[in-house]
Amino acid sequence: MTSTQGPSLTKPHRARLRLEATGTTPCREYDPQLWFAERPEQVELAKALCAECPLRQECLAGALERREPWGVWGGQLVVDGAIVARKRGRGRPRKDAAA
Repeated sequence: MTSTQGPSLTKPHRARLRLEATGTTPCREYDPQLWFAERPEQVELAKALCAECPLRQECLAGALERREPWGVWGGQLVVDGAIVARKRGRGRPRKDAAA
């Protein structure tokens, strides 16, 4: 018995097909403020939503070229035109470890 399915699609390929089918990207489907959120968990959600976007690389490259002051661009958190690992909570960090 032969399979009628074609080759499996990669994540970027599925995302590009979705973009072609819907004409939209995650940053256009969800509240735009999510990509500029203050709370770290919201920033992580925005980064996760970008994961399969077919425009992720172009988005990140453009943000770095423009030296965007902050926000999630291309699935990465950008602060002062540079990629940072994660958003720090508001306020000063503690001097001693929490007990």
